[in-house]
Amino acid sequence: MTRTPSILIIGAGFGGLGMALELQRAGIESFAIVEKAADLGGVWRENTYPGAACDVPSPLYSWSFEPKSDWPRRYSEQADIHAYIRKVAEKYGLLRKIRFGTEVTDAEFDERQGIWQVRTSDGATLTADVLVPAVGQLSRPALPNIPGIETFAGPSFHSAEWDHGVDLTGKRVACIGTGASAIQYIPEIQPAAGHLTLFQRSAAWVLPRFDTRYSATHHALFKHFPPSRLAERFAIWGVFELLSLALTDLPAIRKPVIALADRHRTQQVPDPVLREKLTPDYQAGCKRGLFSNDYFPALAQPNVTVETTDIEAITPTGIRTADGTEHEADVIIYGTGFKGTEILSPINIYGIGGRKLSDEWSPEGARAYLGMSVPGFPNLFMMYGPNTNLGAGSIIYMLESQARYIRQAVHYLSTRPGRFISARPATEQSWDDWLQKRLKDTPWNFCSSWYRNASGRITNNWPAATAIYRWKTRRFHPTDYDESTAPTPPPDPHPRHDATPHPPTR
Repeated sequence: MTRTPSILIIGAGFGGLGMALELQRAGIESFAIVEKAADLGGVWRENTYPGAACDVPSPLYSWSFEPKSDWPRRYSEQADIHAYIRKVAEKYGLLRKIRFGTEVTDAEFDERQGIWQVRTSDGATLTADVLVPAVGQLSRPALPNIPGIETFAGPSFHSAEWDHGVDLTGKRVACIGTGASAIQYIPEIQPAAGHLTLFQRSAAWVLPRFDTRYSATHHALFKHFPPSRLAERFAIWGVFELLSLALTDLPAIRKPVIALADRHRTQQVPDPVLREKLTPDYQAGCKRGLFSNDYFPALAQPNVTVETTDIEAITPTGIRTADGTEHEADVIIYGTGFKGTEILSPINIYGIGGRKLSDEWSPEGARAYLGMSVPGFPNLFMMYGPNTNLGAGSIIYMLESQARYIRQAVHYLSTRPGRFISARPATEQSWDDWLQKRLKDTPWNFCSSWYRNASGRITNNWPAATAIYRWKTRRFHPTDYDESTAPTPPPDPHPRHDATPHPPTR
């Protein structure tokens, strides 16, 4: 006897849609997607700041089964990536599977029936046999804990919530933060600003961006001679695998990478005083390496000041630094990243015996077998869960590995109606021991970054090449899981009416 489980996916970004596509391509249609926003796309819907683009080349930052031969350029911009996501979703008819404007607040496993009860902010309750949160690690903007942040009288916003109604022309613009978003929007807004002050807590390791605009010849070659496209994808993957090994297994590789970054900085920043400010004082690789050809030149312009003194407070008229200097500003932009270590927050998830997932993870932080399954939380499989983020490489490659694994788990459950599974505690502990051993000697331990939580535990990053993760998730092994049976018969085997998405509004 077989019965395909019903699956509820939370989130319609690359992770959630990739999961849906994997199920659909395997002939499984008993799934629904809930998305809190009014559109799909995840971070590529939200991040519309000037210059927003991916720092992984598009031949690799795309679904392997849906290649695109006509990317405008190697490092694609936000609008092109968002359009690609939508086009693939439309091609496979996924829009009818998505319930937009539906934010999940709570999810509780019902042991009596062996199903998940999922509550939404509008008061609805959805049910499903299998729950797949795909909310990402970079979906909740983080504002800095600076005194007086609420007192600033002018416009202020986070880069992920860019206020396009604010005209920066001729304005005194204060930018706080020097992460991956900041190095993209600063070169874009610098020419318009009257004066731009960048408040830098730590300098970034910046590498040259080997970008190119694809010509019509490129497009024709990629379309009519697919091996050329596959060769570029493989070459890009290989470079990132080497960079991954430099962070974990082969630290000697870091030396030429550091030399390249130092040369790039020296060539682009002739002023020795400014160059000193922009030289990192921490190990390469401790924070994500960044790629840009125009960040340093923008900071060298006469209307830009790089301020490295600590911020003491934000005032109604600007920013006061620890030396007592008042930096007047008309606009403040926060490029201060995301709440990446608060995985699955703010959703409240309850497993066997009413155990709350956030309590299970406290105080050390999130952990899960293969980054997907937590003991005591049956039929819950995370996309982009703990320790599956990358210091180098394409997260889509990791997401495809997870989707294939979860699809195998769904197939296994289809042969055992009424049963549910969760990772064995011993299996998860063995996995975590292996992770922690590998993480111990990585550069991520030697500076403060969003990779580490308050306890010092690295909860986000994968400490190996992506090929190793692909190998470890290649096959679902039932022996890695505890299996139980619901004491009462399972619900209707067909997709539940309340878990079926309403037709999307367009």
